[in-house]
Amino acid sequence: MLGKIKKETAERWGYMGFKSLFSSGIYFNVFAFLGLVTIAGLAVGLHGTYTGYHNVYGVTRQIPWGVLISGYIFCVVTSTGLCLVSSIGHVFGYEPYMPIAKRAVFLSIAFMLGGFIIIFFDIENPHRMAIYNLLSPNFTSNMWWMGTLYGLYLLALIVEYFFLLDQNHSMSRLAGLFGVLFGVAAHSNLGAVFGMLHGREFWYGPYMPIYFIVSAMMSGGAAIIFFSCLAWKIDRTVLTRRMERAIMAVCQLTILLIAIILFFTFWKIISGIVSPEKYIAIQAFLTGPYAPNFWIAELGFGLVIPFILLIRSKGINTNLMFIATGFMLVGIFFMRYDLVLAGQIVPVFHALHVEEYSSLLLYTPSLHEISVVTAGILIAIVLYLGGEKVLNAHKFQKHAIVPPGAFICQGCGGIHYMKEGESQDDALKRHHRMRKVDREDEHA
Repeated sequence: MLGKIKKETAERWGYMGFKSLFSSGIYFNVFAFLGLVTIAGLAVGLHGTYTGYHNVYGVTRQIPWGVLISGYIFCVVTSTGLCLVSSIGHVFGYEPYMPIAKRAVFLSIAFMLGGFIIIFFDIENPHRMAIYNLLSPNFTSNMWWMGTLYGLYLLALIVEYFFLLDQNHSMSRLAGLFGVLFGVAAHSNLGAVFGMLHGREFWYGPYMPIYFIVSAMMSGGAAIIFFSCLAWKIDRTVLTRRMERAIMAVCQLTILLIAIILFFTFWKIISGIVSPEKYIAIQAFLTGPYAPNFWIAELGFGLVIPFILLIRSKGINTNLMFIATGFMLVGIFFMRYDLVLAGQIVPVFHALHVEEYSSLLLYTPSLHEISVVTAGILIAIVLYLGGEKVLNAHKFQKHAIVPPGAFICQGCGGIHYMKEGESQDDALKRHHRMRKVDREDEHA
């Protein structure tokens, strides 16, 4: 009986077993290579922890936040964005987004774990955070709220994904709602960590929490398009008509969000130029030593090139969308890196005309820092590659037995029951609170 239950559960979840990783020699070689690079990066990080990160990291007393913080922000921002984009479908009932739910939530968990790995190596005594977070909470600390809210957010994501696997749509929607609430709270709080630092004029203000939420959704849109297109290159059966429509919808949303972030960036520059406190930092990124970061990586790769390519793709050219979002993810990383540095490169005593602090501070990441960030990001990618094979490309599985008066929803994969005299259209509208159902794509 146990074996039978396990078999039925595996079929419902789409669990293919770890042997599926060996189905393609090239695929397994890539998976193994990236896994080994990840382990090597973690080993370098452990060496830095043992040696003392002040000896091996490039951060200084003047610039205490470096590429590790940037990598952490990149991962958790992407995770939150994936959660928010996926929630449009299976939480709030907009049907075109439903096919991306399983992959998006799985990736959200993967990137969150990658972010936790990176921040683990940035904290000198990470075990104390876990212990004293409960024993000695500081409710006035943004850092305490960040750790607590992100912990609850990750828990909600895991529960949500479990119910998505089990095709329990009502419970996955409830868990997804908590994931959205905790994700928005945690991410706006992360923006407040920067925005409430009175001594750092570049960051200070109510702009940061709003910017973090909007840019998170942009990052999530880019990530789900990129990894869905990559899944299509791995398995051509992934891109069904419903998935094509979902990617088109996400593409349209991402184009809109890029335009909004371009608007934010324009006014950030204008307001910085006219502000004496921000002018020096802005100039460092416009014409100074960090100009290539801003013009080529952040603005070019992260916003302008993807904006043009995604418009040209019309949401249907998979190769163009794959290239565009690949550029975009690289540019978004530099966007986080530039944000972290911009608030620190101007010495706090510069405004007081202290001669010792009359020039900009410079920062170069060390090998240990680069290795840890690489390992954190690769953990998410390795988990993604494993999930594509082991969990059958996150497809919604068919039910062996559909009870009388019920049908399988092609959007969420769950069994939906029809009331007496109710059509499938009416049942879908009731279950997902939709205004309209596209019957042409329903059986795709």
